[in-house]
Amino acid sequence: MIEYVLLVISAVLVNNFVLTRFLGICPFLGVSRKLDTALGMCGAVIFVMTAASAVTWPLQRALEWANLEYLQIIAFILVIASFVQLVDIIMKKFLPKLHGALGIFLPLITTNCAVMGVAVLNVQLEYNFFKAVLFGFAASLGFALALIIFTGLREKIDRANPPRAFQGVAIALVTAGLLSLAFMGFAALV
Repeated sequence: MIEYVLLVISAVLVNNFVLTRFLGICPFLGVSRKLDTALGMCGAVIFVMTAASAVTWPLQRALEWANLEYLQIIAFILVIASFVQLVDIIMKKFLPKLHGALGIFLPLITTNCAVMGVAVLNVQLEYNFFKAVLFGFAASLGFALALIIFTGLREKIDRANPPRAFQGVAIALVTAGLLSLAFMGFAALV
């Protein structure tokens, strides 16, 4: 049991995909202006990353059985793209405002290196099915935590009216760097 708790703590805080591995930066910076859009992206990433972990694990076993391991990246991209398309269709139908607010960043989950990184790490670390799905879910929670904290900081900084030289992307990058440093403080936990 403690092994699973450490896996979750590691994926969420210590080895956060955005703030310590620097994967998934595009949606992290792109949808972090408003909390509503950030929460929508968090939900989409949580679903896609968890579902992709659940499907890519047996897919990898099938590729190994057929001696087709060299097709891993292509197969994983197809799985991820399928889940992203499903999320896109559902959001367009049931949450059209959120779908419009996310814009291009929703389909870009397909190329989000954090999602692909989780699928590949599940294979490299030789996790069993349960660990792979748990790792995917925990990594997506870490992504969501980082995105929500960063969005809150950006909203507060935008209201504070920083000097002109620091407005926009400049202050966002400085804030992301400081948040990354703060998360590196969790390194001694695991």
